This record gives sequence, C-alpha cells and structure tokens, in this order.
Amino acid sequence: MKKIIITLIAVVVITALFYLRFTQTRVVDLRGFTQGTTYMVKFYKPLTLRTLFDINDNYARRTKNRLEQLLVEFDNSLSGYNKKSIVSKVNRNEDVVVDSLFNRVFKRSVELNKESAGLLDVSAGPLFELWGFGFKNGMEPTIEAIDSVKQFIGIDKVKIVDNRVVKDDNNITLNFNAIAQGYSVDIVCDWLNTINIDAYIVDIGGEIKAKGTKSSGEKWRVGIDKPVDNNNTPGADMQTIITLQDRSLATSGNYRKFYIKDGKKYSHTINPVLGKPVEHNLLSATVVAGNAMDADAYATILMVLGVDKAKRFLDEHKEIDAYLVFSVQDRMEVYSTKGFDKLIAE
Repeated sequence: MKKIIITLIAVVVITALFYLRFTQTRVVDLRGFTQGTTYMVKFYKPLTLRTLFDINDNYARRTKNRLEQLLVEFDNSLSGYNKKSIVSKVNRNEDVVVDSLFNRVFKRSVELNKESAGLLDVSAGPLFELWGFGFKNGMEPTIEAIDSVKQFIGIDKVKIVDNRVVKDDNNITLNFNAIAQGYSVDIVCDWLNTINIDAYIVDIGGEIKAKGTKSSGEKWRVGIDKPVDNNNTPGADMQTIITLQDRSLATSGNYRKFYIKDGKKYSHTINPVLGKPVEHNLLSATVVAGNAMDADAYATILMVLGVDKAKRFLDEHKEIDAYLVFSVQDRMEVYSTKGFDKLIAE
C-alpha cells in the first residue's frame, strides 16, 4: 500500500512539473540604474515547483546580481564617466590592454565611420566639449578654436595593435556614447540567450531589444516619445507606438539635449566633419535594426544627415527601418520606411 501511495505521489509531482513547464510561466521584472540612466529587463521563465515555492525570490535576486555584474564590466570598459574604465585610461594615454568589449565597439565604430563618410566618429568627443555638451559647459567657439580641435579628430588616426590602442597624437580621445549604450543592450540579450530565455525585452536608457512574444502571444509594444522641447519623462507624451519582435530600437533627437546661449538654441548633435552642431529641421530619428548597437549608431547618423540626406541613406540601407519626425514651419511632419509602417500598432 505504501508503495502505491509513493507511486501516486510521484506521478502527481511529475505531472505537475510537466504542466508547469509547458503551460505556465512567471514574469521576471528587473529594474535599476546604470550608465547614468535606468534599465529594465523583463522576461518569461517556465514555472517549476522550485520557483513556485521560491518565497524569497532567490532566482530573481541571483539573476539581477549577474545582470548588474555584466553592466559593471561594461562600465569598466567603455564608460567615459568612469575614471577607472579602459576608455578613460586610453584617453589619459596610459598603457592598458583593451578587452573584448572595447575591441568589438571600436571595430564596429571604424566600419560605421567609413559607411557614414565620417559622420559617426568616436574621436569627436573634444568637439562636444568645445560646444558645451561634454563633461563641462562651454561657450560658442571661434573658427580658430574649432580648427585647432579638428586636427585631433579622426578615427583613422587610431588603431588597436596587440590589444593596445595606438594613436597618431596623444591629444586624440575616444567617446563611445553614440554606440556603446546600444551595445550594452546587446550584451544583456546575449547573456539571456545563454541561459535559455526565449522571450524578453531589454531597455537601457531608451535603447531597446525584444525577442519572442509575451506569454499571451502578443508582440512587445514600445512607445516613441514626441520630440518636443523638454519632454524629459519617457512615455509622458507619445508620438506613436510600435510592436517589436526579434529586433532592436533606438531613438536620437535634439529635444532633450541642447542648450541656449544668447537666445540661440544649439543642438547636441555635432557634425564631426564640419566641427559644429547641425542646423536642420530633423527633430528625432528612430531606427529599428537587427541589434541595438547598430540601431543606436544609425539613429545618430540620421540625425547628423538631416531629413533629405537621411531619406537617401535609408534607400541605400534596406536592412534598417526608420521613423523621422521633422518640423515644417510651425507643425511636425513624419517620414517612415515601409518596413517601419508595418510595425506601428493599431
């Protein structure tokens, strides 16, 4: 009789496990701060008896600890705000061996620099500081000041040899702000893939990647903020909402980062070829691409190009989709690729 009872209990437990494994999921929602902004990682995990009775939520805590460890590793490599990071040491001309994160971002930066004819240049940081958008405030520079800085701009003047950065001039510095945050999203997603998470959405400072669908079968929904001055609260004033699945999204715009001096508004988007802020009517560019690093970079490139040149660029790059918001006199107009139109939620 005892054997029969034990067998029945075992059958019930096994049946429950299979039911939980294949029909039930739990939502893991992790949030915090990184890179001077916020992050959100949400994913679905098959429910098991162990997680069902995990009163202290040890799984979520362990997962968040590993996630934040990854973000610290990223910060220690590529953050210009971290004085102990690899890129900060490179900028101080210290002898430092670069890691795989630095190598990957640098290599892609070189490729995108050629692809954009120099409009994305990770050595252009001194121009941002000169115009007041770096780590200190500035004032409108003279032509002579711009020219004096431009001689130290150009990613072609930097190489990696035996995992060490070699610069033509010690005054050259690197700033990966236009590409690195998107890459941090890719790093987190790559890790989620290794732990067999099939459905997730990752958002770091507005750079987003989504995989699979919600447990309901619906695609992930992502909002795009209306590009109006001082719209500083994400989600407060939406331009449109799209569905996202197995792709990444990034938005670049001039409506949050700018400064006004003597009544003139200066965009935070710098044209590194000309050495000065852009002057056109493109307010924001949202890009959907295969990975977040590319979406981040291409959004920046489109913002430098302006509306007409951005349209031509998109015609030549069918692998990405985009949504451009621009001003025409006192109203806002929109241009979007056909692929992007299919993503707009009803």
